[in-house]
Amino acid sequence: MDMNEKMLGRIKKSITHAMKGVFYGEHFKGIDPAGIKDRADFEKLPFTEKADLRDAYPLGLLAVDEEKVVRIHSSSGTTGQAVIIPYTQKDVDDWALMFSRCYKTAGVTALDRVHITPGYGLWTAGIGFQLGAELLGAMTIPMGPGNTDKQLKMMEDLKSTVLCATSSYALLLAEEIERRGIRNKIHLKKSLIGSERWGEKMRQRIAAELGVELYDIYGLTEIYGPGIGISCRCNSGMHMWTDYLYYEIINPKTGEQAAAGETGELVITTLEKEGAPLIRYRTHDLTRELPGPCECGLDFPRIDTLIGRSDDMVKVKGAMIYPSRVDEVLSGIAGVSSEYQIQIDHLNGRDILNLLFETGVADPAGMKALEKTVEAAFKEKIGITPEAKAVGMMELPRSEKKSTRIFDNRY
Repeated sequence: MDMNEKMLGRIKKSITHAMKGVFYGEHFKGIDPAGIKDRADFEKLPFTEKADLRDAYPLGLLAVDEEKVVRIHSSSGTTGQAVIIPYTQKDVDDWALMFSRCYKTAGVTALDRVHITPGYGLWTAGIGFQLGAELLGAMTIPMGPGNTDKQLKMMEDLKSTVLCATSSYALLLAEEIERRGIRNKIHLKKSLIGSERWGEKMRQRIAAELGVELYDIYGLTEIYGPGIGISCRCNSGMHMWTDYLYYEIINPKTGEQAAAGETGELVITTLEKEGAPLIRYRTHDLTRELPGPCECGLDFPRIDTLIGRSDDMVKVKGAMIYPSRVDEVLSGIAGVSSEYQIQIDHLNGRDILNLLFETGVADPAGMKALEKTVEAAFKEKIGITPEAKAVGMMELPRSEKKSTRIFDNRY
């Protein structure tokens, strides 16, 4: 995105504040923010990586006096040391304001009833959805994850109109509503989906089976949480709240700025964060900047729907495999569902890729033909032939949180 003089001033102010903390005091040691005169100078600053945040555990990121901290959030820590993010009251209020803006962008009003299924606790999801809805003035139903029977009962009895969920759980709920034949008892009109990348076929299934308008909501624990950006009614990328953050899109291999319109890795600098400001934080999310104004009239720049992460690629027999590419291949094959699972193993000195996919086709001959079609399309588009296996609908596991689709068992 563009960096004018006003934006540069705000970035320098954030850097100065960040350097009050232990981590950035060391990370930017010898750097004088006043000496950053333009965008080129800013881009000479070192990136901040997730590993840096883990090394700063527990409160190395803290840039204010401890008595100003009103809340702690944290990453899950499932892939290493958890990351601790302290929030001041201003941070909490700013996050609620951004989230409220997300709801308004999706057309949600104070007359809506917002059904929240993401998790609560140290994770940023559930409470972020709740604070934004409450600030908007909507009736908020803080269900949290799990207990699908109770979710559907509350959805019916309270006539929920907005569903907040991961794409995996939204699909699980949609399938359960269809299975129970209670679609006519459900009053949902919109759904805000976040926390994981999802393919077009999955999107179409959720929208059709729930009968809702879908909106992609973006965020990550390190940068407030979900709510720093959202898609609009035009469904053309996600608007980013650039009064609270500055973003770059870089080549993930070289670290250089990506060319205009080129897919790269999203890097974020916070502008207003007090508790744990972040400068040039590599999100590892892959996207591209969309040019020009949006037809919806919202005056905030847009990034494209995420296609994956720079660190979720696996390499098999020389072929690079991203979940987004698998989604793309399967979405073009009639009879193949959105749900799949890949298992990669190393047997007898060679790599084996098994691809299980769901289908509504029931006869054995039809399933066998579909397997051959999937294998051929995978070979053509991705460069490797999998051992494809068709399974019936609902046979692959469902998740109340994020779904894992690729399992690399070689290591």
